[in-house]
Amino acid sequence: MLPDYLPGAEAYSDQKDTGLKEAMFQEETPRGIMCRICPNECVLKEGELSQCHNRKVVKSKLRTLAYGNPCSVNIDPIEKKPLYHFFPGSKAYSIATAGCNLACLNCQNWSISQTSPDKTRNYSFSPDKVVEESIRTNCKSIAYTYSEPVTFYEYAWDTARLARSAGIKNIFKSNGYINREPLEKICGVLDAANIDLKSFNDTTYLRLSGGKLQPVLESLKVYRDKGVWLEITNLIVPSWTDKYEEIKAMCNWLVKNGFSENPLHFSRFYPVYRLEQLPPTPLETLTTAAKIATDEGMKYVYVGNVPGNEMADTKCPHCGTVIIKRTGYRIDFNRTKDGKCLTCNRPVAGVWQ
Repeated sequence: MLPDYLPGAEAYSDQKDTGLKEAMFQEETPRGIMCRICPNECVLKEGELSQCHNRKVVKSKLRTLAYGNPCSVNIDPIEKKPLYHFFPGSKAYSIATAGCNLACLNCQNWSISQTSPDKTRNYSFSPDKVVEESIRTNCKSIAYTYSEPVTFYEYAWDTARLARSAGIKNIFKSNGYINREPLEKICGVLDAANIDLKSFNDTTYLRLSGGKLQPVLESLKVYRDKGVWLEITNLIVPSWTDKYEEIKAMCNWLVKNGFSENPLHFSRFYPVYRLEQLPPTPLETLTTAAKIATDEGMKYVYVGNVPGNEMADTKCPHCGTVIIKRTGYRIDFNRTKDGKCLTCNRPVAGVWQ
């Protein structure tokens, strides 16, 4: 949702092909220009549009339709991403353009993710203006979110570099569906990410989202190795991703691969988009999933999209004390100091200062 008035931005008019910005990570092939940003690796001929709806070949070059033209700009609590262990209580300046490289049946932002920037109401908002506004509004970070930041990579890259120079943190809220080279590059200017791990079954991933599991698992490892603070979200969709044996396998993989101290957020599904016929996720399913994750060795497990639930609180894994109490996105109290529990003085994984 765009604010009625966005300081520093002007109403955006249709962008002509001659003004499109050249895309990064492209390669000529005998069949056309290949986009190497994500595992889809679209090969496009002149005038053709990518699967993510915002890359197009114009004058024999791949160009992005998504640069400086966000369709959504908001100031959010960091907890909304969700990031619970990254400057709790701070604000994130959140931007998105239209487009996504997956096609999730359950997408809650389908009206912007499953369309192209030339079909949304946009603003002209350059990277330097985004940074200026984040500073003016006292936001600790800029979040590239709502749709899929991989598809507006060039805009995010330029904005993040400026933000880094200005002392503003950068956050990806992403599906993790990105190739290694562009991911390693963007990690150089990212401080945190929340990645949607949509399923732990290849067939389900393809049928539900139109993607593959393995590239996302590889992305998690890259974020970890590059020192980007990482939190993981798993949306539990009834009849799709609510199989306990797969949830156990997912948690086992996370622990074995060094993610036991990265927060895992189980999120409640609500009927939306192409899965309106399904019921919301039963609370019992969510609490059982959380117990499985804890039993498998995950240290920080949360349940989201459930109003008034206590499983949004952070507990010290050493002494069991509630150290961060939350009501919705609001922090009621924070009993940590310098990243340590005030009760037992043991470190709590995260980025606190």
